[in-house]
Amino acid sequence: MENFVVSARKYRPATFDMVVGQASITNTLKNAIKNNHLAQAFLFCGPRGVGKTTCARIMAKTINCENPTENIEACNECPSCVSFNSSNSFNVHELDAASNNSVDDIRSLVEQVRIPPHIGKYKVYVIDEVHMLSTQAFNAFLKTLEEPPAYAKFILATTEKHRIIPTILSRCQIFDFNRITIDDIARQLEFVAKNEKIETEYDALHVIAQKADGAMRDALSIFDQIVSFAGNHLTYKAVAENLNVLDYDYFFSMTDHVLAGDTTEILLLINKVIDKGFDGAHFITGFASHLRNLLVCKDPRTVQLMEVGDNIRKKYLEQSQQCQSGFLLKALDITNRCDTSYRNSNNKRLHIELAMLQTAALLQGSQTEAAPAKPAAPPQVSQPAANTPPSAPQASTQTPQAATAPAPEAKQPQAAPAAQPQTSKPESTAPRPMRPQGIKINKSQSEPGDEKKKSESEPLMAEEDRPSETFSMPDVTNAWEKIKERYKESSVGIYTAFNTHDPAILEPNIIQVTVDNVILKESILEKKPEILSLLRKELNNYAVNFEIRIADAPKVQRAYLPAEKYQKMVDKNPDLERLKNDLDLDLIY
Repeated sequence: MENFVVSARKYRPATFDMVVGQASITNTLKNAIKNNHLAQAFLFCGPRGVGKTTCARIMAKTINCENPTENIEACNECPSCVSFNSSNSFNVHELDAASNNSVDDIRSLVEQVRIPPHIGKYKVYVIDEVHMLSTQAFNAFLKTLEEPPAYAKFILATTEKHRIIPTILSRCQIFDFNRITIDDIARQLEFVAKNEKIETEYDALHVIAQKADGAMRDALSIFDQIVSFAGNHLTYKAVAENLNVLDYDYFFSMTDHVLAGDTTEILLLINKVIDKGFDGAHFITGFASHLRNLLVCKDPRTVQLMEVGDNIRKKYLEQSQQCQSGFLLKALDITNRCDTSYRNSNNKRLHIELAMLQTAALLQGSQTEAAPAKPAAPPQVSQPAANTPPSAPQASTQTPQAATAPAPEAKQPQAAPAAQPQTSKPESTAPRPMRPQGIKINKSQSEPGDEKKKSESEPLMAEEDRPSETFSMPDVTNAWEKIKERYKESSVGIYTAFNTHDPAILEPNIIQVTVDNVILKESILEKKPEILSLLRKELNNYAVNFEIRIADAPKVQRAYLPAEKYQKMVDKNPDLERLKNDLDLDLIY
């Protein structure tokens, strides 16, 4: 039985071209070798698993190769390459600074530097985790690092560049390794899977790449773990189950329920996520990322910003067509606020449920606001009146109904008060099929009869037919007084705001309303449609509108000294100065 070798070691890059995601660095190193512009010291820094130590080994092998290829790669045939591949090279020395971080360890390294190589051109010293060296060890290393022998090269590798003293940094050529992108990791995993004869789904490899967080070594370790779990057929479902990550389907389903306003399914899906052991914070952050991807899909130029597979990208494109950008922005704001306050919440489950229900209420609120604009069907109101004459002959055959139906028509000219409720009953019972279109009538039943007739007659006018008379400042003042008196008892805040400042005309059809604070402004904004309707009726101008401005806070100068206090009193009452002079009084300080 052969010993199993983990993929991170088995597929460790042996040449510069095999390094994943660091093309700019590998090209720079190859050009430096080709042009013989090698510095005496290099510093490779970056996150874990991105190829720092691997590039150091490849560079040490390549610069000692006797027959490099045209592409500046090691030949793997010369004695130097053969000894390096068998881990028997005397020209490459690796030092783990985490366990050899004292001054004595650096002194022994400096003594080894004095010995020239027996085979090859250079002696290469690779010091891994160099940030673990003590300050005294760094200082002992300075002179050798700055002026080493011509055959000595130092390659330092670290994940924490900020912990290295500046005197070391100034003596090295610094190469910053980037995190490997998700697409690069997924393609490399696909290459490994083909070599190992493992069937995979590309979306499954994408999930592994996302879980690796930019580290190729972590991605290969996760790959081996999932192969042990799922065998030679790697599916998206198996990867999500093994890694215990939230599936994309959860977020697609949640978005569908939110768009449909189905609060029951929203609560059930949240319960399902919690029962499976997922943390609520992960669900909120995942749903926020899902909304962000939907927003990104709204523009074809930003679709490339999504780091997902092709199949998942198609699902995002389809669902993004059902969402408006305004809804996505508001939903992102809700999820972001939920994420920031999640840790401080005592009832975390309720916190998530409330955020999801608020997100669903965004669309419900927009639909209810748009609903009154739909039943703009004044011509259909005349249909019941046209249908009443045919119903009258049918009712005349029956003696009880014949006595009640024509009676209101005969009493209407006499304007008898008892006839009005009788006329409303037959009108409400006869056209029963038309009740779904009578939502506006139900709203206006609580209003007085005169305002009801006006509200029913206003939609009959087209926008261009509505009156738009010119008005002056006295007209605005008179109208404002009437509106102010209307809110004297119902809303004290609005009455106070209208009574404190007078309105002003900014433009021909725009009136400026001034308030003292933001609270009064919000109170007026809540009643703006009602106030605007009253104002338009009073001015007989349906193009008029008003803007709200917050008054500047007055600068209050407080008097502290007796002379200042006295001066304030004199400003208010000049007779006080004459009294002082007449009585020949002096101020006491």
